[in-house]
Amino acid sequence: MSAMQPLSRLAPSPASGRAATLTPAQKAAIIVRFLLKEGADVPLERLSDANQTTLTEAMGQMRYIDRETLANVLAEFAREIEAMGLVFPAGLAEALHALEGRISPVTAARLRKEAGVRQVGDPWERIRALDPEKLLPLLREESTEVAAVLLSKLPVPKAAELLGQLPGPEARKISYAVSLTGNVTPEAVDRIGLSLAAQFEYEAPRAFEDDPVERLGAILNIANSDMRDALLSGLAEDDAEFGQRLQKAIFTFVHIPARVGPVDVPKITREVDPDLLRTALAFALAAEDEGLRASAEFILGNISKRMAESMREEIGEAGRVKPKDGEAAMNAVVAGIGALQAAGDLELVFEEDEDTEED
Repeated sequence: MSAMQPLSRLAPSPASGRAATLTPAQKAAIIVRFLLKEGADVPLERLSDANQTTLTEAMGQMRYIDRETLANVLAEFAREIEAMGLVFPAGLAEALHALEGRISPVTAARLRKEAGVRQVGDPWERIRALDPEKLLPLLREESTEVAAVLLSKLPVPKAAELLGQLPGPEARKISYAVSLTGNVTPEAVDRIGLSLAAQFEYEAPRAFEDDPVERLGAILNIANSDMRDALLSGLAEDDAEFGQRLQKAIFTFVHIPARVGPVDVPKITREVDPDLLRTALAFALAAEDEGLRASAEFILGNISKRMAESMREEIGEAGRVKPKDGEAAMNAVVAGIGALQAAGDLELVFEEDEDTEED
């Protein structure tokens, strides 16, 4: 056989003719092969199993096509793409993904649950992103085999942390089960991931992102001191644990020396309106509450000496401040500190931080 003999005679192929003689599967194989050769990222995993099988079989049966056939197939594909006016998501899962943030979370959760669809993407990505306190119940409630797969799919530090929180016998059972996961198929792991992720996908949407303690604490921070004290006292009687947490979340003018670093005080003087700051200091210095006086002295003691003396002179000339104006001015100072904290320009010190340092 001559070395110059056409390749088509050496390896005959049903795809070696014109584009018109090709099946849709062969045309798809040509387009995919061309895109892959050009370095394009083709998400074939999003096709159904049947379509992936058909495409793979078509590619396996083909040998080569001539340049004219390739050009014709690509031109036909381009014409079909250009003729498309609008493309909709494939299936309810992708439709929900496309409408995410545009329909209510309640409606999205109900549709997802009724149709039995999952979030688009790898379920294990969402599971790995969960906090350990949400994953721990799964380890305890699921079967040993499922727990072993879950542990194997987590980042090593998180898996070690979770394992350390389990009772000894339980941790040993799961650890032994991990040694038996060598023959688990990818399909089984994917099904387990879907099942576990579904438990979190169908959680009822929350109306408030912040913790109740944080929300109520922010309100009480700028509330009238008498009302705040009365509410804290009442809440402590109704729910001691909630009242204790709320007490820690409260930050008022009197807490400034304990929770604001001396180096951050000049930032407060730049953030808060000068008139409001002077009013707050004047009211606090004249108050019977020793805590308020201590906070005012703390602020004056951690700014420049010249600025502090100027403020003391102005405070002395201003005279008595009405309680209503004084409370409002002190709340403005607290709000200014909160704004600095939210912007990352100031970090409050809490009792837990101090305890950690002592340990």
